[in-house]
Amino acid sequence: MPKRTGTDMEDNQGKMQRFFTACDELITGKFILADTKIGELLRAIATCDELRGLFAAVTAGFDYPAAKKAYLKEPGQGGRYTRGEAYLPAERSEILAFVFCLLADFDSGAMKFNDFLLRYFYEDGSYTASYALFADRVIRPFRDIVRDCYPDLGKQNAPALKRKQEENRLEKLSECISLERTRVAALSLGKEDAIAAEMILNELYAAVGRGDYSELKALLCGYLYFLQVTDCSAENSNEIFRLAGEL
Repeated sequence: MPKRTGTDMEDNQGKMQRFFTACDELITGKFILADTKIGELLRAIATCDELRGLFAAVTAGFDYPAAKKAYLKEPGQGGRYTRGEAYLPAERSEILAFVFCLLADFDSGAMKFNDFLLRYFYEDGSYTASYALFADRVIRPFRDIVRDCYPDLGKQNAPALKRKQEENRLEKLSECISLERTRVAALSLGKEDAIAAEMILNELYAAVGRGDYSELKALLCGYLYFLQVTDCSAENSNEIFRLAGEL
């Protein structure tokens, strides 16, 4: 067997990092991009020697049809209802095998991802909410188990991963603030309140763009007071404070 060089190892580490990046983007990304990101995740596995070997090992002898019957449950007798519940196996190796096979089914079209979401991860009748539930309950543990298999890689890439996660949160926060400006502009507010809201939200958006957390915190305090006084808080404004709290 040819000896692996340092360059080969570095290249493979880069390929493994692409896998973790694809997982992170599935977890934090949007439903509309899920099909593309699933394909990227599977390609990352296929091009990485370590990951290809790992998944070959966990899927060897794995009874996927039996696992689907065991972990994709239909409610009621005979599956008469349109929604069911999905579970993960107890064994970590079986979780890897089961999720990998599911993703391969989605990618090949053998199982329709949209139908799967609303059938087993139904949340408010929304693809977006159902996808968020799926990503948290399926992709997150899948990613974490693989990461645990390569602890040294996780340590090496921790700073880059932290930066990427921070960038994703800032991007989501910017999107929420943009939506909030549109929402508040459509409200029947007094002239002074409307001007105050516009000024605060514009400054919030600029502070996020600069990554100025001190100013962001101060502006959020002012915006919280504004929402309380005008009684115009909504789900999106709550999401702004939630995302900001993660920074």
